[in-house]
Amino acid sequence: MPVTTFPLHIAVVGGGIGGLAAALATARAGHRVTLVERAARFGEIGAGLQLAPNASLALEELGVLPAVRTSAVAPPRLVMMDALTGEEVTSLDLRSPAYTDRFAHPYLVTHRTDLHAALLAACQEHPAVTLRTGHTVTEAEQDGSGAHLHFAEGHVRLTADAVVAADGLHSRLRQALVGDGEPVCSRYVAFRGALPTERMTGRMSQHAASEAVMVWAGPRMHLVQYPVRRGELYNQVAVFESDHYTPDSEAWGTEAELEERFAGACEAVRDALPLVSRDRRWPLYDRAPITSWVHGRIALLGDAAHPMLQYLAQGACQALEDAVALGQALGQHTDPVAAFAAYADRRRERAARIQINARRFGEICHLEGMGATLRNMLLSSRGPEAFDDISWVWTPDPAPVPAL
Repeated sequence: MPVTTFPLHIAVVGGGIGGLAAALATARAGHRVTLVERAARFGEIGAGLQLAPNASLALEELGVLPAVRTSAVAPPRLVMMDALTGEEVTSLDLRSPAYTDRFAHPYLVTHRTDLHAALLAACQEHPAVTLRTGHTVTEAEQDGSGAHLHFAEGHVRLTADAVVAADGLHSRLRQALVGDGEPVCSRYVAFRGALPTERMTGRMSQHAASEAVMVWAGPRMHLVQYPVRRGELYNQVAVFESDHYTPDSEAWGTEAELEERFAGACEAVRDALPLVSRDRRWPLYDRAPITSWVHGRIALLGDAAHPMLQYLAQGACQALEDAVALGQALGQHTDPVAAFAAYADRRRERAARIQINARRFGEICHLEGMGATLRNMLLSSRGPEAFDDISWVWTPDPAPVPAL
């Protein structure tokens, strides 16, 4: 049986937030990393994202929280509004003693590209990380000596002790290993983007100045708003369910449907809608949880392992948690197979629970009629320091104590 030497050489497939975080965590655990990205250059598309305290903790453990905080905004409140009436339903005070006593790390909102840039810079600065672009993985093999990646571009195959597949929602490696077909379309679509705050007037300007995260919940639709990049940009995401979804067509979730679905919204939401970016529509997908995250020397991470709907704002947060858990496992085990098994055992149940509850929270957010009335009555009875229902999401499982 071959002897595994230390440090290990780990290959990471995918240069998004999860892949860069995994590479950084692995290198900080003392191993050598080669990260391969299919695009010609590193970059991230999209708009803002929310980083709950579990993500801030992960970023601290990765050594990049100070860099992220230079441009991120720490909102004072999370606010749910009724998108039809314009009335506040409930809020959470993120600067109250109840929050700071319970959660040791801040709730942040940031532009996706800013988080990606901070992780990329940390990887570029780490001597144990090698970054390669223009490498599209077509096949992964493994044997007793290691794992081997083949590329569409004709590059010489890459051999490493193990492979982390962080290649996203449509992961090729997941399909090769799990074979569970295409991701599940929720029939919802998002239009999202960030605009300069100087373009906003009236109520939108007031909301931006408050720095709060605003969620306008309505029947089969919602709008999310919050400032990013030191308050210079205002992120807006309009989400709605399409009545015209077909799995073999892109002719659904159109701008016309967007306008139709939000036609009955309150004036504040209708004022915001023309300023929502229309450059691209984003169909929303997830998958059912799986138990098989690890296949010998190959492990799944982030959306490749547990793609989830956005309603708990935990997609990036859970990828960061994955990366930290992976790095800790690789710091405790010299055998990559044992390290991967420990990583998956720690993360599998928690990620699955958040996947499932993200779907449920989306259903609650999009209730209509009497369902929405009852939701509002229940939530309005809770005070701004009632964190019990969300604390399990925002508090990651503790790291296991290494065996003596």
